[in-house]
Formats: sequence, C-alpha cells, structure tokens
Amino acid sequence: MEIFRAPIGTHDVLPPDSGWWERALGSFAQLARRAGFGLLLSPLFEDVAVFDRGIGATSDVATKEMYVFEDRGGRRLALRPEGTASVVRAFVQHRPVVPWKVWYATPAFRYERPQAGRYRQHHQVGVEALGSGDPALDVEVIALAARFYEVLGLRRVRLLINSMGHPECRAAYVAVLAAYLGEHAAELCDEHRERFAESPLRVLDCKRPACVAVTERGPQLPDHLCAACREHFAAVRVGLESIGIVSSLAPRLVRGFDYYTRTTFEFVSDALAGAQNAIGGGGRYDGLAEQLGGPATAGVGFGSGLERLRLAWEAEGNADSAQRVDVFVVDTTGGAHATVLADQLRQAGLAVERAFDQRSMKAQMRLADRSGAAVAVLVGPTEAAQGSVTIRDLRGAAEGAQVTVPASELVATVRERATER
Repeated sequence: MEIFRAPIGTHDVLPPDSGWWERALGSFAQLARRAGFGLLLSPLFEDVAVFDRGIGATSDVATKEMYVFEDRGGRRLALRPEGTASVVRAFVQHRPVVPWKVWYATPAFRYERPQAGRYRQHHQVGVEALGSGDPALDVEVIALAARFYEVLGLRRVRLLINSMGHPECRAAYVAVLAAYLGEHAAELCDEHRERFAESPLRVLDCKRPACVAVTERGPQLPDHLCAACREHFAAVRVGLESIGIVSSLAPRLVRGFDYYTRTTFEFVSDALAGAQNAIGGGGRYDGLAEQLGGPATAGVGFGSGLERLRLAWEAEGNADSAQRVDVFVVDTTGGAHATVLADQLRQAGLAVERAFDQRSMKAQMRLADRSGAAVAVLVGPTEAAQGSVTIRDLRGAAEGAQVTVPASELVATVRERATER
C-alpha cells in the first residue's frame, strides 16, 4: 500500500521538537497581550484581489509564488502569502475602534523553491496596529519584535531600518532612481536588466551581487525624503535609542511589498549565513486600508517566520532540554492508581506522564527516564495497601534517592523535589 508523505515544501513538526514552538507561541502571545494587542483569527484564503492590491499585482509574490484557485462557486481566491493584507481587510470590513492593535499566528503559503528555513507552507507570528501615524507606535511595534527575539534567547540579532517616505517624496526618488538604473542597465542582473523600469524600487530589494553593486553606488532613498518624513524617521530612531534598541540605517531596505510607507525595518541574524539571514521585519503602510476600500488609515506592523527563527536559534548553539514532563507515574498494580495520581498532579499544575498496557516495573522505569521527568511516583502493592506513594529522584546529584510518604502529601512532596532539580 502507498505510504503518503507531506507535500514537497511542507513539513511535520513532532514532539519533542514542537515544544520549542509551544514556548515561542506562548512567549509571543504574552508579550503581545502586555503591549495591548488582542488575538485576531482570520480566514486562510481571501479574494485574490486582497493580496493583489496589498502586496502588488506585479510583485514576485503575486505573480510567481501565490497559490491561486477557483472555488466551486467560481470565485477566484488565494491562500494567504503573508499576514498584513488579511488583517487590513478585516479592519476595513468590521471598522473597529482605533487604534486597533491585533496579533496573529498563522500558516502562510508561497510556491517557491524549498530550502533551509523556507517552506511552501511556513508559519508566521506578527502584530498590526491601525489608526495612528505616531512614530511612537512604530517604536512600540519594533520593540515588541526585539523583545520577542530576546525572550527566545537570540543574541546575534541586528535591526536594520529605513524610511520609504510618503507617496509624493518617494515618487520623486523613484524618478531619480529609474534614470540612474537606465544609465547602468547593462550592469544589472539578468532579471532586472530588462524589467527595472516596471518597478525600480524592486531592484533595491534584489540580493544578487550585480544589482547590489549598482544600487549601492546610486541615489539613496533617505536623501530624498521630505521634511515631514525625515522628522518622522528621526523620531522613530530616537525612540528606539531611548529604550536601548540599537538600529542601523539600511538605505536599500524596501521590503519588497508595494504597501510600505515611511518606516521599514528588518531584523537579521548574524548566526545565519548569506542573504537568507532575515528573521523578521515590517514597517508602516499608511495607504493600504484605502487600497482595500476603507477610509484613510495609518498602520504599522511586523511579521516573523517561525521556521527561520528556529534555524537562527539553533545556529546560536541552543538546544532543547530533554525534559518534557515534571513527573512520571509508575503503577505496577494494574494502572488504576496511576489514573488517580496523574490527575491529582496535573490539577496541581504539574506536567505528568504515565505508562499504559500494564507494563513491567523495568519497562515503566525506562519510559520514565526517557521522558526527562525530574521525579517518578511509584505505586506497587505495598504502597496501595498502605495508602502511600514512593517518590524517586531521577535527575541530579540525588539521582536514585527515594522517600515514601502518605498519599495525602503527594503533591507537596513532588512539587518540592521536582523544583529542586
């Protein structure tokens, strides 16, 4: 019989590896809640126009990577390639009170060549804040990302930042850039040599050495900002500095999507090699709500791919702890006592595992050791008759030491011995 496998470009995350994902999602949810962001759940697919208008119908994501399909009703839909456009669509549809601050955790889909940390179905966490153009909100969003990486234990992370200005001053810059690229078209990469005029800004986002060399010598976006955009950008950088977040100016940073205005930023990991070292980023998108049929509304947000974060975390030499549970219950009387004891300990807030199928003491102890539990709770015929339990240390200097206590003292004794390890 055929054995089915996950589709190309997707992957299964199994325990114990999924424990890292649990911790990452839990940490992000906690940080977002502390900053006043509420959870948004939205559909995985949208009308294709939501993404065409948001990220740009001529962008590589829209033209080459987006999963587009027609449903049974003849509607043209697309699987979500990124998080922001769906959030703004929800804002336009429901018109919540502003400022509206939400976070999300979602799969995202892009048809691209699978490689380390890049999958056709990957997973993102992010936040979006709509209804204020205050540069302090940019700072708050960037700070949330920075604190998230710190909580994960990432230490080799740098923040790159730029401003794309508003449509008027950016348009003036694009005209200057297009003229410059036209003069140096022969030096660009094969793709942009013919297509640079379609979207000159996308040449800045190209990571190929030829385009990098040309654009680094060319006109720089920050030099063409209007006074209001320069003031906004300066306020963002001062705000970041005031809370100890160091940023580096990156004049070529445009993030590849059409919706960005003013602040754009990216976090990169020096533990990852080459051009694929970005672990998250975002920026301001003050015109996106209007593009999706809503009122003029300022917005700013960021997103991070969890697969890429995991790669950076491992590249820094981190490793998962073997411990998945606090306690393992070993019952050689048939298993009924294990049911009761495990429930008591779980209700007390401890992570508890047990064996099934009436295995031998030796087999259950092997499972207990493999679980990574700090202590084992043993119940045999003697303990069952006496109304007691035996608690054995499985880790640390006291490994092998054990004590027998009345069943009424189970929770207190286990909590004390487990937390000492």
